[in-house]
Amino acid sequence: MTSAAGQKKKRAGSNTSLTFNNRMFVFLIPALAFFLIFWIYPVLQLFYYSFTNFNGINYNYEFVGFKNYAKILSNGTVFNSIGNTMVYAVVTVALSNIIGLSMAIALNTKIRAKGFFRTAAFFPTLFSAIVVGFIWSYVYMPTNGMIANLITLIGGDGSGFNPLGNFRIALFAIAFVEVWKGFGTTMIIYLAGLQTVDEAVLEAGRIDGCNEWQLTKLVKLPMIASTITINVILSVINGLKAFDYSFIMTNGGPGKSTKTLMYQIYEIAFTDQKMGRASAFSVVAFAFIILITILMLIFMNKREVEV
Repeated sequence: MTSAAGQKKKRAGSNTSLTFNNRMFVFLIPALAFFLIFWIYPVLQLFYYSFTNFNGINYNYEFVGFKNYAKILSNGTVFNSIGNTMVYAVVTVALSNIIGLSMAIALNTKIRAKGFFRTAAFFPTLFSAIVVGFIWSYVYMPTNGMIANLITLIGGDGSGFNPLGNFRIALFAIAFVEVWKGFGTTMIIYLAGLQTVDEAVLEAGRIDGCNEWQLTKLVKLPMIASTITINVILSVINGLKAFDYSFIMTNGGPGKSTKTLMYQIYEIAFTDQKMGRASAFSVVAFAFIILITILMLIFMNKREVEV
């Protein structure tokens, strides 16, 4: 009798647990619906419109097959924007990680007022891209801009300083703005990784005669390899989807020197009103970003294993 009662009680408890688990799935429905409506559906719609001549206004569009893809691949626009995007991404990834890691290492030591310096380094991240873009537009302004005034103050020709008007360096100028705004986030992630390094391991290295540079190179960096991977991948994704500063500071110019993939898509969609072609461009950009991200992830994971 006792055994039968125990088995019955066990089954009842199991049914209660199963019912509770089923109820938990109910709470996923709002998030799942949000994901389907605002992510999956727009992506599917993007692929659909990429095979049409939809202009974004008139729904009397026609199916044109792969003509949109052929058009963007034949006129060289996509290759120019990919080139600009790759240069932008390489500069921002390299500088944001080098500066962020250097700041994290410096601010992870026992120095005075390191809380203030950490806050100051992270502070630009709190501003919106629009605010940062307008601030740096003034900084870069020829003649009356901040840097131009400093050049004039030391006896130079401030009127000749115009990085945003020079097609050779305009892309690098806006890339530096991206780095200035974003390196604080990179620094915080590196700080979190460095604080997981066991102090006993570092102390053992010091006893063995290692200086701080050797400890950083041989101990700290290998132990935060996964943190480096995270920061690099995030920086790559952020660099490949660059749009804000091209739009705010240079409007894609001078010429086509700062037209990135995202800016080119915006221009085709809203300036030229060729939403179908912009959708095809978006599909190409999406595939390109996914490919680069996967290759970088494979490379960085391989580096982690080697380390």
